[in-house]
Amino acid sequence: MSRDITRRSVLAGIGTTGAVAVAGCSSGGGGNSVDARVGVLQPTTGDLGDLGAPIQDAGVLPVTQLQNEGVEYTLESRREDTETNPSVGVDRAQALATAGYPSITGAASSAVTIRVAEEVLFQQEVVGISPASTSPAITDLDGDYLLRTCPTDALQGVALANLAYEDRGLESVATLYLNNDYGQGLNDAFVSSFQEAGGEVLAEQSFQKQQPSYSSVLSDVLSDTPDALLVIGYPASGTQIFRNFYERNDAQDYTVLVTDGLQENGLPSDVDNSMENVIGTAPAATGPGRDTFDQLYQDEYGTEPGVYNAQAYDATAVHILAQLRAGELSGPAISEEIRAVANPGGEVIGPGSLAEGLEMAANGTEIQYQGASSNVEFDENGDLSAAVFNVFEYSREGYEVTDRVNL
Repeated sequence: MSRDITRRSVLAGIGTTGAVAVAGCSSGGGGNSVDARVGVLQPTTGDLGDLGAPIQDAGVLPVTQLQNEGVEYTLESRREDTETNPSVGVDRAQALATAGYPSITGAASSAVTIRVAEEVLFQQEVVGISPASTSPAITDLDGDYLLRTCPTDALQGVALANLAYEDRGLESVATLYLNNDYGQGLNDAFVSSFQEAGGEVLAEQSFQKQQPSYSSVLSDVLSDTPDALLVIGYPASGTQIFRNFYERNDAQDYTVLVTDGLQENGLPSDVDNSMENVIGTAPAATGPGRDTFDQLYQDEYGTEPGVYNAQAYDATAVHILAQLRAGELSGPAISEEIRAVANPGGEVIGPGSLAEGLEMAANGTEIQYQGASSNVEFDENGDLSAAVFNVFEYSREGYEVTDRVNL
């Protein structure tokens, strides 16, 4: 766990995670009171660790940015690692709630987010905004205390099915999916859309994460020789799946479809194959503040942002604005203001004007946050009202975005 705190003035030379700035006072609450406090609950270890670490970095970036800009509000953020494990996620979310954090950016894995929501967020009235949990099952939960800045996989299933059947002419497919909420939900959404388009699903097979070999399950799922194989999982397991796949198959034997969980530049290197037969979809970051966010992220971390990074930045930014508009660190009060600072109506605020947005929110000025990932408009279920997906393809150097799908 680490904590980042920003106050009106910052001690010279402090810029690392966990640093505390103690000078100055809050213009919102006076004295040493805290105006906004956001926990960032993301996996930095476990099956999603490679993807979750930069998502966590992006989730604390608004606090770092505002610290660098010298805002006259006291802001706190605290990082927690879910280890891509629902039980650990619940424990870490409880730690945040106990420490007085009324807002959480997280989690990443849908299975973790659902458990955290049911056992912590709803019971203790803590507001969660997930930047990366895409399971359709989340739509049916409490949209006042669990929202998301990423689109539901009900939409990604449509985008991927259209890519496979309409654009690539793949008429049959077998699916291999991680045995959790994310894998099952996205598999079901794809299968339904692919069959509705006219395609044939020859096999559906779940798998357990991080097994020493997937040769047997691959042999079973490919036994009827489909045109394509869909793999839904995360890098730690996906690496072994692809190693076993290429041990028995050449790239020209099958087109392999993947989803956002396997969008990772280091995957071809880890697999030791160019993976040029692999194509996938992932939620795109196309908000009006994307360029500003990209520059902020590169300046802070020295690398380009990846999948769900912009969504994490937006989640934390919305939390902060809602807390200042609420005027208190209370989950119920914050929940009432989330849509007031995000949905259409009022002066537009984005990553480049976030500092000005704090003052407006605190003064009750009508604002709408338009972010790095999207315009961030939440429906009654806490889902986004619209979505854009990237189409990406692999080569030895990593993946490249080659097209875009609007839904």
